[in-house]
Amino acid sequence: MASLFGSKKANDTPDEAFPVSHPESEWKAKLSPDQFHVLRQHGTERPGSSQLNFEKRTGLFSCAACGQALFTSDTKYESGSGWPSFFKPIEGAVDTTVDRSLGMVRTEAHCSQCGGHLGHVFPDGPEPTGERYCMNGLSLAFQPD
Repeated sequence: MASLFGSKKANDTPDEAFPVSHPESEWKAKLSPDQFHVLRQHGTERPGSSQLNFEKRTGLFSCAACGQALFTSDTKYESGSGWPSFFKPIEGAVDTTVDRSLGMVRTEAHCSQCGGHLGHVFPDGPEPTGERYCMNGLSLAFQPD
């Protein structure tokens, strides 16, 4: 099977630093291998590979690892990037850190409850925030209203 991912980055934050934590063996049992790679090893899925790019229904996008609600459907938009994109997370649901992997400086987004890697934030989104939360579809679960 061909890989869906870009380069790996080690998780620098101990799992125990988050309200929801599990040993690596439990995360591996809970998540698919592809989800584990993205959420726990900071992988990136191929652009255009997520069905959530095309999700237009009203509902919530949650962390695929712990279930915390992250984004509402009214903040999702088509960025043309190939990944599900949002201009604003639910307050307190997404934290950010500096990602210096791949020879560049980016803002990494992760779930505030479990630390799962979601994607990156860029300053080229629409108003009212001007931000683009470019998320891996594998890190999200959609729950329609």
